[in-house]
Amino acid sequence: MEIIRHLRDITAPLPGACVTIGNFDGVHLGHQQLFNEVVQRAARSGGCSVVVTFDPHPLRVLRPDGIKLISTIEQKIEQIDRAGIDVLVIIPFDRAFAATTAEQFVQEILLNTIGMSELVVGYDYAFGKGRSGDTSFLQEQGRRQGFPVTVVPPFYEKGMLVSSTKIRQLVHEGRMVDACQLLGRPYQIRGVVQVGKRRGGKEIGYPTANLQVNEEDLIPRIGVYATQVICDKVCYGGVLNIGYNPTFAEGRLVAETHIFDFNKDIYGKPIRLNLLKFIRDERKFSGISELAEQIGRDVLAARRFLAAAQQGLSTCCAAEIEPTD
Repeated sequence: MEIIRHLRDITAPLPGACVTIGNFDGVHLGHQQLFNEVVQRAARSGGCSVVVTFDPHPLRVLRPDGIKLISTIEQKIEQIDRAGIDVLVIIPFDRAFAATTAEQFVQEILLNTIGMSELVVGYDYAFGKGRSGDTSFLQEQGRRQGFPVTVVPPFYEKGMLVSSTKIRQLVHEGRMVDACQLLGRPYQIRGVVQVGKRRGGKEIGYPTANLQVNEEDLIPRIGVYATQVICDKVCYGGVLNIGYNPTFAEGRLVAETHIFDFNKDIYGKPIRLNLLKFIRDERKFSGISELAEQIGRDVLAARRFLAAAQQGLSTCCAAEIEPTD
């Protein structure tokens, strides 16, 4: 997949560009329906499939406290690439760009710069100053300017409307099994392993890989989860506590993962955590002994869940582990 990070880097219109536009936070099953439509239509016409998105997310600029994102730009790129898209155009979004009208966006960016020949959008998409560029506007522009517009209807999974808003709600509530169904993969957090208090192994008997968590990001329900851990292109089981360590009164949000059957030094290494199932809320214990006993029960619960879901989880890991060059 070709990635274009600024409109000025497009020196000539893209051939037969079948385009979809959106923020695509989470790149969930609904977004994947759009991408499938674009890929199929581009193949039929002999053109290229194009996704246009924005970075940062427009609401991060217009309402900085108004949204918690499901995915980073890196995760978004990975998932769009996996959908088989030919070209990803990432438009830098700032307040100056926010003043672009819907008419300007269609004429100057989609038609003149990208060379759009066909457009595919979701049923609820709107863009441009004041969100005036809704589906009705786009269909009217298509009639006037001669490009077909396909509006993809809402997509439901297990009776739930698939949307980024719904997924954020599920993650916040710790409903990771439901979130996975709407995403088409587990909800994931990433980070570099930090040096912590080192009490997990020596004092408690369960060494942990610690990630610092940014409270401005989407934070799952505080508590303990069964997880998959991807490290150095290998997938392990694990049990995660995301919270504030009330037993030790630390008051700082951290994600601490005990990785099963693992004894490597990974300080400073990147890892990925797939949050699979909520086990329990975080709580304060009387001391290390009581905490260690509870962690033992958490480990057992996580191992049982991982064993029961082994086949599906193997597929998740295979998608995460890229082939060696």
